[in-house]
Amino acid sequence: MMLERVVGRMFRSAMRPPRPPPNVVFTLAEENTLDKSSQSTGVVEIDNSQHVLVKIATLYAERLMNDICLVVGGVEYPSHRLILCASSEVFQVMLMNPQWSESHKSRVVLQETPACAAIFGEFIKYFYTGQIKINHTTITPVLALADKYNVKDLTKLCIDYMCSHIALAAANNQLITWYQYTLSLGHHKVALACQNFLKWNFELVANTTDFCNCNHEILSKLLQMNDLVVVNEITLYNHVVRWLEAQRILLTSECDTAESVEIYMSALVQDVMSHIRFPMMSPRQLAELLLSPLTTKYKEFFIERMAIGMSFHSDQRDRLNEICSQDENGRLLFTPRLYTSDTYSSTLCIENFSHFPSYNTRTLVFSSHTGLAEHAGDKTCEWVIDMFPKGVWFQRFYLIVWQGTIDVPEKVLRSVRLSITAKDVSEDYLKVKVGLLMVGTCDGIEHICSVIVKNHHFNCNERVLNLDDVIPFDDLNVNLLEGGDCQHSRPSSYLVGQNRDTLKVHITIVPLSDVSSLDPEIDTLIIPSR
Repeated sequence: MMLERVVGRMFRSAMRPPRPPPNVVFTLAEENTLDKSSQSTGVVEIDNSQHVLVKIATLYAERLMNDICLVVGGVEYPSHRLILCASSEVFQVMLMNPQWSESHKSRVVLQETPACAAIFGEFIKYFYTGQIKINHTTITPVLALADKYNVKDLTKLCIDYMCSHIALAAANNQLITWYQYTLSLGHHKVALACQNFLKWNFELVANTTDFCNCNHEILSKLLQMNDLVVVNEITLYNHVVRWLEAQRILLTSECDTAESVEIYMSALVQDVMSHIRFPMMSPRQLAELLLSPLTTKYKEFFIERMAIGMSFHSDQRDRLNEICSQDENGRLLFTPRLYTSDTYSSTLCIENFSHFPSYNTRTLVFSSHTGLAEHAGDKTCEWVIDMFPKGVWFQRFYLIVWQGTIDVPEKVLRSVRLSITAKDVSEDYLKVKVGLLMVGTCDGIEHICSVIVKNHHFNCNERVLNLDDVIPFDDLNVNLLEGGDCQHSRPSSYLVGQNRDTLKVHITIVPLSDVSSLDPEIDTLIIPSR
């Protein structure tokens, strides 16, 4: 009897699946097939990678068994050839190729900039641990080292960090530095993100000391963009004047003679100021520029530019056509930017957004001038802005036609729609540039995070422009998608305010003249409303 019990326990023990040992991690697929695989082979996969990484990191931290020493800025970093070669393609060639003298040395001196030398220890430590601390000031030297030694995984991490913290860079006088650095290295993803932030939040960046570090090629390129967001053209002019003053101070400290400074500054002023759109200034603003010290110093150049502006306001057609035909960028002078002054812009806000009902509408009514030039007078057009931030619901209705009645079923659009209606447009076409400036929050900084620009014609028969997906529906309605539990769901980056529960959109509607430049990429046909 005792023998039978012992045999029975042994049999049941043999049939029971083996218990996983400590620190064993199963994937979902492994869990589903555990019973079958373990019963048939008894094989499990053990993940103890964290302990292995700790062992490798210990080699660097305690300087054990190192076979090479890197020297940077007089500081020694005992390392291991195997780790260096596995982490960096450059180190692999340098230390493995017999044609390189470093391959035969146990002590290698590397030349690095002071900024890179200061964080070189953290850079090498990353090879052993996969961890590194970065912030808005250290990210550029870390990226420089990752690029120089071709550490692709670290380069990608740096790029992702920079794209996610553009606003932080701007707030800490680093945006221009990031922009110019990544542009020179060919990191176009970051450079484009910096450029967009700069042109959509120009005044925020222009008020920082870093703005004066912008080189004149980049500034000239920026001044030629039609979607530059600024209060008005005279404000842009004043920021450029401040930039020119900073360049003069820098040149004075570098050049040997005052004559050299004046020669360079004369060329610089004309190159940069040629992109300021003087016709977009009012006649009164143009007259006030006559008292500017810069105008007095370079009188001939500025008088000519202001004369072009006055020709536009007095409707001198021959002169305007001549300017447009002489210069391929001549039409840009008569093209408005995205001006946020009260003359052309207003702001739509939805507070307590988390409690805003689905499919509801928030309406804004404002007026803007219908002409840019003085000769057009001060006629205005009233606009009605309807925003559907949580989808559009088309109710069921019956359409009566000559054959009978058609039943049109209800439909729901998962779209953030903004509808623009021109209330008092005349029979003539009203050609305008519409700009939707979406405000968001990143790193606690409120800024314009995305822009939609459309050129459009309104008339008495076509008064409505519907724009869908002005904000990605899923990105805005995060709480709605997660069941509305605001305490446990993340706030949308498109919401601002103290409680991150306010939706804010700036709407600019600026008239276009027949000599304005029309960017084919943003020109749009009339969108029929349903």
